Amino acid sequence: MDKNWSFTLVLCVIFASSCQKKKTITYMDANPPIAERQPKKLTIHGDTRVDNYFWMRLSDEQKKAKNKDGQTQKVFDYLNAENVYFDKVTAPTKDFQEALFQEMKGRIKEDDSSVPYFKNEYFYITRYEKGMQYPIYARKKKSLEASEEIMFNVNKEAKGHDYFQLGGLNVSPNNELVAYAVDTVSRRQYVIRIKNLKTGEIFSDKIENTTGGSVWANDNKTLFYTKKDPVTLRSEKIYKHVLGTDSSEDVEVFHETDETFSAFVYKTKSERYIVIGSSSTVSNEYRVIDADRPNDGDFRIIQPRERDLEYSLSHYGDYFYIQTNKDGAKNFKLMKTPVDKTGKENWVDVIPHREDTLLEDISIFKDYLVLEERNNGLNKIRIKKWDNSEDYYLPFDEETYSVSVYGNPEFDTDLLRFSYNSLTTPNSVIDFNMKNQTKDVKKEQEVLGGKFDKNNYKSERIWASARDGKKVAISLVYHKGTELSSQTPLLLYAYGSYGYTLSDGFSTTRLSLLDRGFVYAIAHIRGSQYLGREWYEDGKMLNKKNTFYDFIDCTKHLIKNNYTSEDHMYAMGGSAGGLLMGAVVNMEPELYNGVVAAVPFVDVISTMLDESIPLTTGEFDEWGNPKNKEYYNYILSYSPYDQVKAQNYPNMLVTTGLHDSQVQYWEPAKWVAKLRELKTDKNLLLLHTDMETGHGGASGRFDALKETARDYSFFLVLEGKTEK
Repeated sequence: MDKNWSFTLVLCVIFASSCQKKKTITYMDANPPIAERQPKKLTIHGDTRVDNYFWMRLSDEQKKAKNKDGQTQKVFDYLNAENVYFDKVTAPTKDFQEALFQEMKGRIKEDDSSVPYFKNEYFYITRYEKGMQYPIYARKKKSLEASEEIMFNVNKEAKGHDYFQLGGLNVSPNNELVAYAVDTVSRRQYVIRIKNLKTGEIFSDKIENTTGGSVWANDNKTLFYTKKDPVTLRSEKIYKHVLGTDSSEDVEVFHETDETFSAFVYKTKSERYIVIGSSSTVSNEYRVIDADRPNDGDFRIIQPRERDLEYSLSHYGDYFYIQTNKDGAKNFKLMKTPVDKTGKENWVDVIPHREDTLLEDISIFKDYLVLEERNNGLNKIRIKKWDNSEDYYLPFDEETYSVSVYGNPEFDTDLLRFSYNSLTTPNSVIDFNMKNQTKDVKKEQEVLGGKFDKNNYKSERIWASARDGKKVAISLVYHKGTELSSQTPLLLYAYGSYGYTLSDGFSTTRLSLLDRGFVYAIAHIRGSQYLGREWYEDGKMLNKKNTFYDFIDCTKHLIKNNYTSEDHMYAMGGSAGGLLMGAVVNMEPELYNGVVAAVPFVDVISTMLDESIPLTTGEFDEWGNPKNKEYYNYILSYSPYDQVKAQNYPNMLVTTGLHDSQVQYWEPAKWVAKLRELKTDKNLLLLHTDMETGHGGASGRFDALKETARDYSFFLVLEGKTEK
């Protein structure tokens, strides 16, 4: 099949569910907007780049201005023109998108609730009501039979807002107050407020420009929180607030002056210490103060920061427990040190380093230590008694799955709560009794609609050979009725940065692809920690191209082994995964029929050279600092925006949010403009900018489903799989 067809011709036929014959729909022959070129020369290291679309960048103040200046209006006009073009071209698919949305929504139990968890005399529950977009946060004292206390009905709070996010709920030790945070812009700059749970009164205390999280001292009146730099949004200062005082009187207790670090604050599970952490990509530092005496003295440092020394901090009894890469423990090990002798010279091994096993996290209980590990790509949960009388792993039988420990705030308990799901198995919340080794399934995810049967789907894990000989895992799921061949549509998803490992988890929305004959695949490429810390190290900095090569080589493996072909191969990634999409379509665009790049980080050089942009300074150890010529040359060689060239590109949908704090909207906007300028094909190129949201998209649960329906319809219509 010729890959250079016009999208309007390809999409001229869709299948109507209301009848058994094809229904022809003609697309409007819309012309895409052409962005004005304003050449700007950018010179460093004797190299000059010309950016024709640099003018698209606006400051936060310009975006917020009611009376927009000429430049601001020009940017808004361009973004709106792209949205109009998107709406015109996709207009014939609107009914199909709505059908997908209703289908996805129909699988969800709308009046759902979480499994209650117990902490400090109360059971806490998050629940939804039918037809409502937002959660209700409630609690019951001592018994699930007790009357419900509604802490927040977010549906009421969100009225009048295009975007609304409530988070950071933090109940005081005496159970009478709750600190919470609100973001109405989607810029992740939260305002912290305090509510009296006995009277319902919202106190006048109002703390702006925070990360949203907060920590109560044990006196029930002192609150610690993290402030952001208003421009770079770096989390840089820890403040102490006293209930009932104006935030202007808050005391700064820590300022992280190193721009490559970010600061945060939390309380140990033991409730004994308030901890301030400073973190960079390759180094950490912690300091503590007694939670009972928040005003007595300064925070004391556990171990001063050292480059390439990473560690995290937990507390139990007379010891701090430290997860660290000390002594070359690349996959991390667990150590401990007395609370009064915390320098690294006092650290001793509890769980030694293992070359084949990544220590991902720990949970501490009175009688048990729980370890979350990863071996050969698979999650493991290990349970070990402190007295060493027992040490065992929980058994999991599927070839690939996802399991994680969560929601265990209680210290003196034998119950471990974890969640389990797989590509074919809906999520279960399980309480495991570590003493008698029995389990109680507290909840199994319901998939409504009457059509889902897990036995109708198959998952598998295969291994592709990368060009340097490394083996890369690919997890796949598809309907058992789908015949695998060169005609099978396949969507390959990946991320591949920051050491973040994608889980092989269940998705109700994904069923809309699987039930229409798609194979869904996850490429566990380098840049994640799927095969341990070395897998991450081999996919960042001057090894970053391995991430892109792995994805391409996984694509070729799937095509070679007759899972699909170039004409039916699709790809998707978001944020740093959007960078991945941008890189691979520059390198080998002929491999893909369609690509969705969500909030893509594509202007890597310009962003990493500008320290006023959020995240830049904290990510030099992820991407490299292009002020160093070696890194400049390497990043430039793959930066998607800089590497756009005159060639054919696949059909592409690019999405962004005007208020995105992680990847600024102008990166995808500039990228699309440059692609329009240079690409030589007639394939579809769409940009959709949500003018009300940021990096995470819509805040309401149903609005988020509409975004998924939009993205999936892009692939399904391309493939002609529009039957309901």
